[in-house]
Amino acid sequence: MNRRDFSRNLAGAVMGAAALGSRSLLGSPMPPADGEGPGVPFKLSVMLWTVFEKLPFEERLAKVAEAGYKNVELVGEYKRWSEDDFKKALAKKHELGLTFDVTAGLAHGVGDPSARDALLADVRNELPIMERLECPAVIIMSGNVVPGMSRQQQHESCVEGLKRAAALLEGKKIAGQPVRLLLENIDPEENPNYYLQSVAEGFEVIKAVHHPQVQFLYDFFHEQIAEGNLIEKLEKNIDQLGLVHIADVPGRHEPGTGEINYANIYKKLIQLKYDRYAAMEFLPTSDPVGKLRAAREEVLAVARG
Repeated sequence: MNRRDFSRNLAGAVMGAAALGSRSLLGSPMPPADGEGPGVPFKLSVMLWTVFEKLPFEERLAKVAEAGYKNVELVGEYKRWSEDDFKKALAKKHELGLTFDVTAGLAHGVGDPSARDALLADVRNELPIMERLECPAVIIMSGNVVPGMSRQQQHESCVEGLKRAAALLEGKKIAGQPVRLLLENIDPEENPNYYLQSVAEGFEVIKAVHHPQVQFLYDFFHEQIAEGNLIEKLEKNIDQLGLVHIADVPGRHEPGTGEINYANIYKKLIQLKYDRYAAMEFLPTSDPVGKLRAAREEVLAVARG
């Protein structure tokens, strides 16, 4: 399942019943992630659903490494793995020196209070798998607008749901890093019924939760479609940011194919000393390894000036 399908399917399931910044929300300094290269304080990753879909999992990891990346993001690819599948995947991960920095694919979101218990069960069930994968973060979705609920009520449900989920993670670490929940926005073209379409509101939710293990996943592709004004939101909310996703508009292709000025975004992330992860989540227009390699090189070139 890719993430676009997941964002649609998650909301339907809910109706039927997604690393810390330089300082945490509580003001405690956090150990910085090792940067991608000279002058780049953040690490680069690849959201795996966008590339090499027809290859076996271990070969997909090898292609990511070939493109120069050391981090990979998942969307529940392991849901149907056998014990042997886990062993092979983890062996390849260690052989290539890769990390899994985040996963996604929980069946329920935080926006519907009637799905709260199911969401908490999702988180409890995912934690042992995340420990096995050495993956310290999971993406959380809001789910769809709930008929009969006001936006204020649903906003409050997102806050309360994240607080309850955060209680399950209190003080937990995986691979030496605090386990984190990352709330994500989705644009109205991809899912017109999705509740949290606004990054500005997403940051307000994170501020209200006020927990160092709950942060925001800022997807530039979705926000450019939804509201734009991408860089100002970085400047105002950098302390609530745990991950950024990168793709151009229109088409969700590699940077440089559309209207987003990623060079300026990279400059701002560097200026703000953002030290978590930035994941390539684009659909390459050709040669995926080449496009991923070029996208990584652009980030390093911006840092070199």
